[in-house]
Amino acid sequence: MKDLKIYFIIATVLFAVYIVANMNKPRDINWTPTFSNTDKIPYGTRMLYERARDIFPGAVIKPKRQAIYNTIAEDSIKGSSYIIIAGGLNITKPDFKQLKQYITAGNDVFIAAGFLGADFEKELKISITNKFAVNGNAHTLMHFVNPALSPEVNYFVDKGLTAGYYDKFDTAHAVVIGETDDHKANLLKYPMGKGNLYLTPNPGMFTNYSLLKPQGAEWASTALSMVKKTPEIVWDEYYTQGTGENDSPMRVFLGNTQLKAAYYLALFTLLIFVLYEAKRRQRIIPIINPLENSTLDFVNVVGQVYYERRDNINIARKKMQYFWAFIRETYRIKANRPGPEFVEELVNRTGATEDLARELSGAFIFISTHDIVTDQELIRLNQLIEQFYIQSR
Repeated sequence: MKDLKIYFIIATVLFAVYIVANMNKPRDINWTPTFSNTDKIPYGTRMLYERARDIFPGAVIKPKRQAIYNTIAEDSIKGSSYIIIAGGLNITKPDFKQLKQYITAGNDVFIAAGFLGADFEKELKISITNKFAVNGNAHTLMHFVNPALSPEVNYFVDKGLTAGYYDKFDTAHAVVIGETDDHKANLLKYPMGKGNLYLTPNPGMFTNYSLLKPQGAEWASTALSMVKKTPEIVWDEYYTQGTGENDSPMRVFLGNTQLKAAYYLALFTLLIFVLYEAKRRQRIIPIINPLENSTLDFVNVVGQVYYERRDNINIARKKMQYFWAFIRETYRIKANRPGPEFVEELVNRTGATEDLARELSGAFIFISTHDIVTDQELIRLNQLIEQFYIQSR
């Protein structure tokens, strides 16, 4: 007992050590490209969102989680700049029309996305491509074109974050601000009225991972510094976090005070009904014990009675009667007296051997003509009958 207690203590200590080790082991890095301003993972944009005031001093950063059309339609964002950083967008024609009006009115829009949607790309006549990545990295250097932005400085961040470029764009309306080392444009400016649209196909350059690299942080801050300094910066999170609204059909009920009260009242009433009906209709199910098979007990009792009385002749004659009944029902043998005819029919119809049939016939003749049967004679009779059952199967 003492040894068992020691083993139990050792097992408990080992289990506790295992739990502590698992709780303190380093967590796996989440490389999911969320581009969300709430995520601290490598491909989140929490760091950029928090340091945006360094690029836009004094500006109010307003996160928005509505579609572009709905956001720009608000009067409250007039005289602002608009920033979108996402893996990809799906800007429709109504969105583009609203966005163009917003820019023409004197606002700047900066979009960093790997794809923009078919309608948007068709309107601007642009096409986006990514260089093939070798071992997870596309070794692409890039630089700014404007002489005021030190074009001789090359920027590079691993993980393929610099691999995107525009292989086709409208040169009559777009101004190239940045390009790769093989002169592929990766930062464009579209002047529209009083404002400008800035585009880059490398949203990864604005993630936490990139900003921890000196070259990544410098390139991102330089690119965003081109955006007009306004009192308000609209930070679009619609394409990274969605609207945040409940899409369930129940939002219609839960969003209205009266319907919400009616909904909960209906649920409460239904619960009361179910509980009441279950209590009223439920009946105790009686336990019915299965019927016992008393045949074996009966046979044991009868056998014990015959054994104690030593009435062998009676047992032998009953076994002989059961045998006659069996062959009549099974083989339609009508003979009920032992003899040559009985032997012949038994052999022909049952498949029993002639020797067994003759011996059975002799045993039945002996029982019919005697009043005393010994134990050995009774046992022999039983063996002959059992042997017959075996041969006739």
